[in-house]
Amino acid sequence: MRTIAYVDGYNFYHGRIKHTPYKWLDLRALLAGILHAQDPTADLVAVKFFTALIKAPLARLGVQSVNAQQNYHRALELKGVEVVLGKFTLSEAQAPRRVSGQPADRDDRVDVWHLGEKQTDVKLALSLYRDAVAARCEQIVLVTNDSDLAPALHAVREDCQGIRIGVVLPRPPDLQARRSATLEEASDWTRHHILDEELAAHVLPARVPTRKKPIEKPAHW
Repeated sequence: MRTIAYVDGYNFYHGRIKHTPYKWLDLRALLAGILHAQDPTADLVAVKFFTALIKAPLARLGVQSVNAQQNYHRALELKGVEVVLGKFTLSEAQAPRRVSGQPADRDDRVDVWHLGEKQTDVKLALSLYRDAVAARCEQIVLVTNDSDLAPALHAVREDCQGIRIGVVLPRPPDLQARRSATLEEASDWTRHHILDEELAAHVLPARVPTRKKPIEKPAHW
């Protein structure tokens, strides 16, 4: 069964690998393993990774963090993953002041910086829908826990008869972690977690060979 996987990079990072030693992850190998366990006939023909480049002034290690992310994207591309970029925007905004134990007061506001991710979800939804309509695959697998993408799955269900829909929620096997019921309702099957053992088994080598200089795992990862 020809399968294309679509990974919501921001949701995947914050939902499953932030604060873990598994950031240097072979995403294609991980998803191939998950799909094989779900259905041995699944053939992962493409993986599309949707994300945005972080901004150095807001990153914990500044330019070092930016270089680490870009090197990881290069490593993914060498493994056959298509990296699709949106962008982060930083703008001035106002938000209600937080006072411990008190409800938000819309009239008591403070100036803040608002960091927003733009275009990523739209690009993912359009890519998923176009691939389904063009019959480029027999199964689509969405890797996210973001219910905002459920309408894209419903559109595929309505317009593309016969295509199979899977969802992998990037969350630990913790019953307390939030789970999107709307994504599950839109899918034929749902994988509710990704195990630490699966992440550990699919980490990239510390040095990823290229035709020139190898890509090295960031020291702080």
